[in-house]
Amino acid sequence: MAPNSVAVTMEKPDNFSLLEINGSDPSSFPEKRKSISPKQFSWFLLLKAHRVVSCLSWLIASVKKRIAFSSKNINEEEDPKSRGKQMYRFIKACLVISIVALSIEIVAHYKKWNLDLINRPSWEVYGLVEWSYMAWLSFRSDYIAPLVITLSRFCTVLFLIQSLDRLVLCLGCFWIKYKKIEPKIKDDSLDLEEASSFPMVLVQIPMCNEREVYEQSIGAASQLDWPKDRILIQVLDDSDDLNLQLLIKEEVSVWAEKGVNIIYRHRLIRTGYKAGNLKSAMTCDYVKDYEFVTIFDADFTPNPDFLKKTIPHFKGNPELGLVQARWSFVNKDENLLTRLQNINLCFHFEVEQQVNGVFLNFFGFNGTAGVWRIKALEESGGWLERTTVEDMDIAVRAHLNGWKFIYLNDVEVTCELPESYEAYKKQQHRWHSGPMQLFRLCLPSIIKSKISVWKKANLIFLFFLLRKLILPFYSFTLFCIILPLTMFIPEAELPLWIICYVPIFISLLNILPSPKSFPFLVPYLLFENTMSITKFNAMISGLFQFGSAYEWVVTKKTGRSSESDLLAFAEKEEKLHRRNSESGLELLSKLKEQETNLAGQETVKKTLGGLMRPKNKKKTNMVFKKELGLAFLLLTAAARSFLSAHGLHFYFLLFQGLSFLVVGLDLIGEQIS
Repeated sequence: MAPNSVAVTMEKPDNFSLLEINGSDPSSFPEKRKSISPKQFSWFLLLKAHRVVSCLSWLIASVKKRIAFSSKNINEEEDPKSRGKQMYRFIKACLVISIVALSIEIVAHYKKWNLDLINRPSWEVYGLVEWSYMAWLSFRSDYIAPLVITLSRFCTVLFLIQSLDRLVLCLGCFWIKYKKIEPKIKDDSLDLEEASSFPMVLVQIPMCNEREVYEQSIGAASQLDWPKDRILIQVLDDSDDLNLQLLIKEEVSVWAEKGVNIIYRHRLIRTGYKAGNLKSAMTCDYVKDYEFVTIFDADFTPNPDFLKKTIPHFKGNPELGLVQARWSFVNKDENLLTRLQNINLCFHFEVEQQVNGVFLNFFGFNGTAGVWRIKALEESGGWLERTTVEDMDIAVRAHLNGWKFIYLNDVEVTCELPESYEAYKKQQHRWHSGPMQLFRLCLPSIIKSKISVWKKANLIFLFFLLRKLILPFYSFTLFCIILPLTMFIPEAELPLWIICYVPIFISLLNILPSPKSFPFLVPYLLFENTMSITKFNAMISGLFQFGSAYEWVVTKKTGRSSESDLLAFAEKEEKLHRRNSESGLELLSKLKEQETNLAGQETVKKTLGGLMRPKNKKKTNMVFKKELGLAFLLLTAAARSFLSAHGLHFYFLLFQGLSFLVVGLDLIGEQIS
């Protein structure tokens, strides 16, 4: 026997074994490890559970504190009944179900029921809990999984159709760039030396309580390079702040003294919002003397050559009803929220508007930075107050009447992006509920119109259904509801190409028009899914005419383009108030007979204080309950995915849940002061 061998002999010759170990490797004789008693293991699990519960309780307590604090700062005009309460209840129900399912799955995971119960006959199942779990598995596979699979396949088909539409739009944009296709001005353009050859142009600036930006918009419009006797600027002020009305009047009078043909117009009864304001302005007798009307919202500052780059396209083209310019953003790099908005809007103007303008001569009017032929407006029925998207409404009716549109991608007008999530959310709600309102109202007119079948199909299936209804529907349903549910229903699990590969490809296409935004690819993808709850809720409210569909909230502005001159601006307004204190107090005395001169001065100080916007003013966060509910739903599904050792599913659910959490706690963008 070898010297390094060990022989072990048993006493009974019938039952013996011989074990030979070659070599003197000490690892062959492992030391006896100290075993952990069940009691110690139980204490270890309790300690870990206590830490998890402590973290969750801290998170819930902070959320409750934020909710209690923010509820005191919510605008009083907000009606809770119009805020998607049914949607919030649905999300809470899904969250409760997922938490219960996760608890059961955790117990099943540690007791290994998934392995034992499936191979064990039903009569060997002991205990009510085990029997209930086995019954759930059977019910899930027979009834729930087929429904979820059917819905997921339906949403996947919609997702692929919409992705194909994006791809076709991008290919169309590449073709335009490759062929250098762009609108051309006719040879018989304007005679720059003869003022009488210039057409009469009406410039309208609708505004409502636009304290931060009214001066820059009026100043930019007043400096448009056009003969003074061939242009009229209407400042259409719907403000309900009396001091602000005085300031805007004074600004108008300053430019009028410089020889600018500008007038101030204020409605006593503000009905119809922006559409009502524009409709009222078009009823003036002098409008009949003008051929074109251009519209600028209060935060838009056109270049002086704007009219000379847009109006000539109408000459020699009697079928042309609208010339739309592109938006550019003065605050696109202000924060993460504005960067993500810039990606979407760059794709909208560079790809959607340009492709539709070149190949279809139709696109949705953006409501501002455009020039209309007044005849086209009048023949199409003028401004209507029936929806919150009066710009899209007039564009669709003009298209049905045979008018053509031109989009100028090289003519830009600067404006602002919403810097807070609250302002952006309200804007997106209006932009996505209005088209569904319009679709319900315009569908009979589209079917009965005399335009070609192809144009009818484009309006119904592409312009309205695919881009306004299907996009928010599948985005919310597939990635925010079905995906987390499939973590508890393994039979309906979504493949990786739906979750990862195709969304990343589509996001890359969206970012192509703004190549500097490539580092924000992943945040953009997550944020778009986060916004799907707002867009889906708006789409449903507009389609079924819920109360919130008719809500119009003016997007809050910051006046970024004039912020460097804010101190000088405030000093100037103080002088204006001093110079016009007597007339201002007379106007105030008509409304409030008991107001004194001292009260008027205090009001002026408050106005100036608001204009200065001191930095030490405390800013508060909002809390968005639907986003928080979806955050916890996705994080719960991520925990279930972690138990099943899913790779990309887990990471997608985790980061998407964190994205909803950040947005729900209002930690993105500029906070509302």
